[in-house]
Amino acid sequence: MGAVEALKTYLIGQDPLRIEHHWQYMYRCWHFRGAAIMGAISAIDIALWDIAGKFYDTPVYNLLGGRCRDKARVYAHAGGKTTEETIANLKKMKAQGFTAIGHLTPFLDESLGDPYFTTHAKEIGEAIERIGAYREAVGNDVDLCIEVHRRLKPHDAIVFAQGIAPYLPYFIEDPIGADNFDSMAQVADKINVPIATGERLNNLQEFAMLIKRNAVSYVRPDVCMCGGGLPVRKKSRRWLKRTT
Repeated sequence: MGAVEALKTYLIGQDPLRIEHHWQYMYRCWHFRGAAIMGAISAIDIALWDIAGKFYDTPVYNLLGGRCRDKARVYAHAGGKTTEETIANLKKMKAQGFTAIGHLTPFLDESLGDPYFTTHAKEIGEAIERIGAYREAVGNDVDLCIEVHRRLKPHDAIVFAQGIAPYLPYFIEDPIGADNFDSMAQVADKINVPIATGERLNNLQEFAMLIKRNAVSYVRPDVCMCGGGLPVRKKSRRWLKRTT
């Protein structure tokens, strides 16, 4: 809220339809950036697009080039505190018609307050077996989206991803922390499971660094954290040109 308050002195009285101009000013006026600043810019950018849509009495997608698809594939979340609970949720989501199911953590949804320790062999071995159980429960009619929550070190992530490869996961999300792009590239280079990451990044240049290193297959920007809809749309077009 503090960053939004600081930007009020500039924004009040301005033409809200000059979205690009305002975004450039808000992005360049700070000496420092980070999650708080980019979150504020994102919120204001989204609000300005909402104002523009109401002004022109049209959905925002018409202002961005028009509707591209009539529908989009989505995936459900099927977490659980035990393997059995997760499998039950998996089957429920499949019965509801989902062809992809995510938030499938191989380490379960444990409490952050509980002390944790186990051996490498037990941790990675049981995690691989758990993914195998997920696949067996739903067959090949469902894509499995594996969520690791940045829990592993690079060497552990490599062993784990190699172990689950026979179960054909759709992707593995955040196998390690996203801070070190070289480490993510190291993992990606040694596995054949696609990596998805990006929701914790708040600068689009960081995505460019990941892509340049071939460290990510599925880019996952959070429009509420990396500048709003305008920069994500512009950068997405450049990413598509570079990867096709």
